[in-house]
Amino acid sequence: MMLRWGVRARVMLAAVLPMLALALVLTVSFTRSRLADLDAALTARGQAYARQLAAASEYAVFSGNRDALQQLASAVLSEEDVVGVSIVGHNGDALARSGIMDGQLPPLPVNAVDEPLSLIQGPTLRLIEPIRPSRLELDDGFTSVSPDAAAQLGGAPLGNVVLELSLKRLNSRRDELLWTSAGSVLLVLVGSLLLASHLSRGVSGPIRIVAETVTRIGQGRLNERVPLIGGGSLRTLADGVNEMAWRLATSHEEMARKIEEATAELRARKEEAERANLAKSRFLAAASHDLRQPMHALGLFISELGQQSHTADSRRLVQRIAASAEAMENLLDSLLDISKLDAGVLQPSIRAFPLEPLLDRIAAQMRPMAEDHDLQLKVRPCQAWVESDPVLFERILTNLVSNALRYTTRGRVLVACRRRHGRLRVEVRDSGIGIAPEAQEIIFQEFVQLDNDERARDKGLGLGLAIVRRLIDLMGHGLDLRSAPQRGSVFAVEVPLVQAQPGALSDDGARAPGDLSGLLVALLDDDPLARDGMESLLTAWGCAVVSAETPAELLAAFAHNGSRPQLLISDFRLHGPHNGVDIIYALREQVGTDMSAVLISGDTGPETLRLAQDAAVPLLHKPVRPARLRALIHRLLHKD
Repeated sequence: MMLRWGVRARVMLAAVLPMLALALVLTVSFTRSRLADLDAALTARGQAYARQLAAASEYAVFSGNRDALQQLASAVLSEEDVVGVSIVGHNGDALARSGIMDGQLPPLPVNAVDEPLSLIQGPTLRLIEPIRPSRLELDDGFTSVSPDAAAQLGGAPLGNVVLELSLKRLNSRRDELLWTSAGSVLLVLVGSLLLASHLSRGVSGPIRIVAETVTRIGQGRLNERVPLIGGGSLRTLADGVNEMAWRLATSHEEMARKIEEATAELRARKEEAERANLAKSRFLAAASHDLRQPMHALGLFISELGQQSHTADSRRLVQRIAASAEAMENLLDSLLDISKLDAGVLQPSIRAFPLEPLLDRIAAQMRPMAEDHDLQLKVRPCQAWVESDPVLFERILTNLVSNALRYTTRGRVLVACRRRHGRLRVEVRDSGIGIAPEAQEIIFQEFVQLDNDERARDKGLGLGLAIVRRLIDLMGHGLDLRSAPQRGSVFAVEVPLVQAQPGALSDDGARAPGDLSGLLVALLDDDPLARDGMESLLTAWGCAVVSAETPAELLAAFAHNGSRPQLLISDFRLHGPHNGVDIIYALREQVGTDMSAVLISGDTGPETLRLAQDAAVPLLHKPVRPARLRALIHRLLHKD
């Protein structure tokens, strides 16, 4: 408990205990000495009375003069503290008695005692003094007493004097002395406490001042200083605290200066990074619009060219052109996908859908690539329904399967599903080169390829896994990787399981399109190259196309011939104040609200996506793949 005491309590204890102990020792010693003196004084006085009475009553006892003995007893009774007197003969007879004898004491002795006795019983002190005969030596010249005769004259005691003294006054003085001693100890204690309090204040006061100053310094008030109070250790302590405060203030100023410099440097770097990010955004915006436009037209022309009859050499050349264009489109799509994910403009559309059609599409899409690498691609069927964005989830699995096929030299790639705690775990297993533990995190960074130092194009661009990680984080799914060098890899994605919903529509974005012959399509695009490519492609599909460069020309064309288009395909960005959404509203007002519409844009910004979603119009980003466009047209025409 004393370990929790403060300095003041310890100082007071150190000051009070010695003084209190000394006071107790001296008081007890003095009190015991005084009590002994009182007892001795009373006993001595009583013994003096008894001896005087014994001497005075010798001849009266010898002669049997009881009256004289009674007078002597009464005279002694008048002395202070004497309460009873009795003179007893040598045979135990009471020759005289005065006062009250204590009945609690033993009875008076029957025979005369040889030595004085003291008896204390109750409130009285009894003293017994023998009455001895005096020795007389007579030498008158005539009579001669021999020594033997003298001895006979001073022989056995003649009787006893019994004297009883009251102890009441003695006890009263004893109590008074004890109370006086207790009061003295109390006074000493009070004085010790006052002195200890004064001393403790003198010791703890400066220490408290130091502690309070240190507390304020700890709270950040580094300009606080301890006043120089006292000397010796207290002065040394105050100097040490002031030195510490000065050093802390100096260090704090130095640290604040360094932090300010670092903050300024960080601010400059942040501004530089923001400028770089703005430049990147401008570049991506330019790439989104300026690069997508010619790529879009190129893709349309290649698709139309592929539908025509060619010689074997010409067809092989067309296929190589298509493959090169597709590689460029994949690179552009991947770069812009990364851009959209980092910018946070991509919003997933989470819904329930069956997984098996998605797996079937991935198997059909990836099987030619597996055959080119002489690998076996196996996709196990799964009847489960999951909750995710079907388009983005298909992109995740497609990237994982494509990555597995690229880095597997022999064996097979397996896509399998398993249920676990209310979730579905979709695993992509391969027997490829594997991934070392220290590299399993960096593979999800952009343009990282562990086994492609020469940057071979057939091994991809190093963006697939980066897109996978961002899409999984965006939708809140789980991603797990187990791999070891030369032992293959297992990429696993966990998605929530849901109950089957037979009435829900599955994603049919890859359904084989139907016949589009005779479909009247309104086409609006201010880029002549892209407009010509789209018109040629639609015409090759059997569609009747009315194209225009400006909204006014398109509206005027349908107002002139009075026909009603079944579908409008419009670029989002147009010359003038209007965009594609405005033209959709205007043409529907002119020809009917049941007209289907598709927006095409090279702008991947969030504002474009928001306007298309508000208008409930599907948006395709350039370059548009012809198969996807045809599937979308088919779905819009058969949505009922």
